[in-house]
Amino acid sequence: MVPAAKIKAMTRIEQDAVLLVIDMQRGFDAPSWPARWNNQVDINGLAILAAWRASGRPIIHVRHDSIEPSSTLCPDHPGNAHRAGFEPANHEALVTKTVNSAFIGTDLDHRLRHMGTETLVVFGITTDMCVSTTVRMGSNMGYRMILVEDACDCFALSDQHGTLIPALEVHRIHIATLAAEFARVTTTSELVAALAS
Repeated sequence: MVPAAKIKAMTRIEQDAVLLVIDMQRGFDAPSWPARWNNQVDINGLAILAAWRASGRPIIHVRHDSIEPSSTLCPDHPGNAHRAGFEPANHEALVTKTVNSAFIGTDLDHRLRHMGTETLVVFGITTDMCVSTTVRMGSNMGYRMILVEDACDCFALSDQHGTLIPALEVHRIHIATLAAEFARVTTTSELVAALAS
C-alpha cells in the first residue's frame, strides 16, 4: 500500500527543485521498438517544461548516448536527437549517459550538489529502465524524488516464459514500486497546478 503521505495532493514545489528530463529522444519511435502505451507522453512533457520554465526553476536534460552500434539512440543515429520541443533551451544543462542511471559516469550528482538542491522532479522514457534506475539511485543518494507518472512511457516486454506483458502493466507495476519506496508520484496536472500556485 502506498503511504498516505505520498498520495496527498501536491500543493507546492521547492523553488530550488530541479526538473530532470530523461531520454526524451526520437529513437524510441523507431519501428524496431515494441508497442508503447502513453500517446500523451509528449503533450504532458511539453506542458511540464512550459510550466517549469515559466516558474524560473532549473532544468537538466538527460540524453542516452548508446554505445551499442545498432541502437536507435547511438550518437551517430538520427534517433539520438531530442524529440520535437524537448531540446535544451537557453542555458539549460545537458547530461549524457551510456547506462540506465543518469548518475553513473556523469557529473549529475556534482551539478546538483553545487546547485544546493535536494528535490528532483523526473519524467521521461522509459519508466522501467532509465527513469526507474535514476529515481531509485537518486533516492538512495538522499535526494527527494518526485516522479510525474503520466509524462513517462515504456514498452511491452516478454517475460522469461515468452508471455508478453503489455506496456501499461509494466508501467503500472514500476510506478507502484517507486511510490512505495523511492519517490512521491504525481501527475502532470497536479504538478502544473502546484507550480502555478
